[in-house]
Amino acid sequence: MERIMMPDNLKRMSRGRVALASCLLAGSLWAQAASAQTTPPVAVPPGAPETPYVDPDKAYLFAHMTSEHYGVLYYAVSIDGLHWRALNGGQPVSQDYHGHASIAKGPDGRYYLVGNRSDGDKLIRFWSSTDLIHWTPYGTYEPKLSNIPGLPNALQRIGAPKLYFDAPSGNFLLTWHTPTVPGVPDDPERYWASQRTLYVQSRDLKTFAAPPKRLFNWDMATIDTFVRPNDDGKGYCAIIKDERYPSYNWTTGKTVRISCGPTLLGPYPEPGAPISPNFREAPTLIRAPNNQDWLMYYEQYAGASYGLSKAPRLEGPWYQVSGNSRVPAWDRFSMPEGFRHGSMVEISRKEYDAIVAAFPENAPGK
Repeated sequence: MERIMMPDNLKRMSRGRVALASCLLAGSLWAQAASAQTTPPVAVPPGAPETPYVDPDKAYLFAHMTSEHYGVLYYAVSIDGLHWRALNGGQPVSQDYHGHASIAKGPDGRYYLVGNRSDGDKLIRFWSSTDLIHWTPYGTYEPKLSNIPGLPNALQRIGAPKLYFDAPSGNFLLTWHTPTVPGVPDDPERYWASQRTLYVQSRDLKTFAAPPKRLFNWDMATIDTFVRPNDDGKGYCAIIKDERYPSYNWTTGKTVRISCGPTLLGPYPEPGAPISPNFREAPTLIRAPNNQDWLMYYEQYAGASYGLSKAPRLEGPWYQVSGNSRVPAWDRFSMPEGFRHGSMVEISRKEYDAIVAAFPENAPGK
């Protein structure tokens, strides 16, 4: 059979068309891939039912007090960070502890719990645990509250000590609030308006590097302060309660606010806009199981209910989440009634299983 020979110029044109077609095909495939990577997932319509994400390796513990037993240690747990169950038949999990529970995990893998018997207790007290089930006394610290720079006439009162371990510095940061004037019947708010946040650092909670100092250099009443690393890994954020009484002159009073600074000790600028409504306190913060959202819980006092605000970053934007509304279709979180101040911490599912086994939800004889 005779072979038909194609002229060289036609061969070159044919090869060019093939190359062009290959480029167009590759470009089309790349565009499709890029589109698939940049197109956001279909969002749940506002108000539609949601199925919370659950990480099979992760859960949460809420160490808290109750309205009936202020300062006593109770436990609740959650696997999604949104729906909480009381443990131990609603009974305390410790007969020894007293305080506003705040838990930090130390460099040795142990958990440390801080509290005090009352604001008038001269000692800040520590407990330790390897499993969050058995707590043993660890030590005490007596801060000297005289001659604090920038806080003359500080009263010997220690409010709601909070504990955080900072891995980069290898230090525990211990914060609390102290007033400078007593309350009086005709002006009870002057006591709260004089509260300022103090801190000390320690590598082992046995020795403390220096006398207490003020954490913020601005003149604002603050309580319930704790610190966490910022999302960028290059700074820290202080979560505070603005303790001034709300008025037309101070609309942010009694709200939860955030200030972010470059280092663990700041300097922290004046905090941003409120995250919560007025008359909220005792904030506690966890990262949602999807590692994409922050969940900030706070109490509507005194013991009325808990609220929740949510944000993708600590610096916002924050919005309030519907919950405890008594209309199940509206609720996106739930918390048993009567819970008060405490600390939420992320735990492993193994720790969760052990805690639930030790303190069953419906404990026999409770």
